[in-house]
Amino acid sequence: MPISYAPPPFTTQHWQVTKPAARGGRGIVASQSRAAAEAGVAVLEAGGNAADAAVATAFALAAMEPWNSGLGGIGFALVHRAGSPTAEVLDFGPVAPAASDPADYPLTGRMKQDLFAWPEVEGDRNIHGPLSFAIPSSVAGYAAMAERFGSGMALAELLGPAIALARRGLPQDWYTTLKVANSAKVLRLYPESARIYLPDGLPPVAPYQGAPGFRALGRLAETLERLRDAGWRDFYEGEIAASIVADVAAMGGRLSAADLANCQARVRPALSIPWRGGLTLQGAGGLTAAPTLARVVEEMARFEPGAAPDAAWFSALSKTMRAAYAERLTGLGAATAPPEPAETCTTHLTVVDAEGNMVAMTTTLLSSMGSRVVLPGSGVLMNNGMMWFDPTPGSANAIRPGARPLCNMCPVTVADARGPLMALGASGGRRILASVYQMLAFALDFGMAPEAAAHHPRIDVSGPDATTADRRLPADTLAALEAQGGLTTVEHAVLPVNFACPNLIVREGGGFAGISDVMTPWSAAVAAR
Repeated sequence: MPISYAPPPFTTQHWQVTKPAARGGRGIVASQSRAAAEAGVAVLEAGGNAADAAVATAFALAAMEPWNSGLGGIGFALVHRAGSPTAEVLDFGPVAPAASDPADYPLTGRMKQDLFAWPEVEGDRNIHGPLSFAIPSSVAGYAAMAERFGSGMALAELLGPAIALARRGLPQDWYTTLKVANSAKVLRLYPESARIYLPDGLPPVAPYQGAPGFRALGRLAETLERLRDAGWRDFYEGEIAASIVADVAAMGGRLSAADLANCQARVRPALSIPWRGGLTLQGAGGLTAAPTLARVVEEMARFEPGAAPDAAWFSALSKTMRAAYAERLTGLGAATAPPEPAETCTTHLTVVDAEGNMVAMTTTLLSSMGSRVVLPGSGVLMNNGMMWFDPTPGSANAIRPGARPLCNMCPVTVADARGPLMALGASGGRRILASVYQMLAFALDFGMAPEAAAHHPRIDVSGPDATTADRRLPADTLAALEAQGGLTTVEHAVLPVNFACPNLIVREGGGFAGISDVMTPWSAAVAAR
């Protein structure tokens, strides 16, 4: 008799992946790149504080994780000093160039399903190419971090690891192949991007055997050395600025010398969010995801958690987050948007030093590989921050000169009466919020150690009508979520990326413990010796 067979759901990964935590009393750096985390730890071991280490790590990521962040990006950070109940926000978030013109983004009449369900723009000008650039403020943010919160370490010490990594080049392993291949269709449109990332017109392929080797990232190393020698402001007012402006002008972009010269990071008080048990969260506030996180925390405070996250808890969280997203997206032209189908290009790093000062920093180019444009004179891979804006003229989040869009970054710290006890954040676009809340709840409400929190299956809610659940969740939890409607059960794998990528550091006894995202191959938490 013929066998009756229905193929089961396809599974990409047939292994059980674990990620180790780091512990120690002299400081920890958690990053999506171990090499970048080691750069930060080197600064801690040389006498730097958490802010110094965060700056060194962020610059190292420009060489080690160029698809996620870099000199052409933007971001937000929280700096929480030891002994203080509150944190300060370092805002170097996205700002549109002063010459931005909505007429540059004519609509096709169709909808675009990329990171956001915006109306489609002719030629995807808001998604890639020179008209997609927001003002690159990462260097201003890192400079403000070092100058306001650092220990006074010399610029050469903070940039030294990044320069060494840039000189060595980008590792050419399978993960690099995967990341570059995802963007190859658009990278090939821009000559310098294609030259660097698509040798022979194709994504680089790791060798079948032996070591993967490294590939140079254009003029990035020279630009980092120029910053070291000429100072931070050279990026905005010196030779680097002139190179950026010339390249952008030659491509037909709107970013100007005045945009760069006027670029400044802002320091402001953090948003305080009460948590049960006398704890207080500190968020970035403003146009980040922090105000929506506050709404989720407020509503979930009505739900008394049990000993572990169960079906009732996940069901309550799903309903709460759907309602929070409906509120967040009202009036922004995306209230009915599906979860983001495309890969975001963001990184998060978390640092603590021996004194207990904590930094949570999220930086991004927005899409994977940002605008996909590497500027040939400087080697800077530019963001595509104009994609954060709704291209519909007159909308609440419309393109306007000098405007700031709504974004999804959510760096957080947590404090008790003794000061900061935890710092965390994630990459992953709209998926960040759900990830950050669950990591907070796992650690604070359910008492999980960092390892348990990082490895526990999660859900994602990225809009008002749908929930995504890790297929490893118990059957009764999946059934409770299914009863709400709009459930998609997925695998938590390296790719597709169905969940955000969090990392955290927590005060533990007389020291600290930290862990990075389990499914990010290069990520690690590293402790100072």
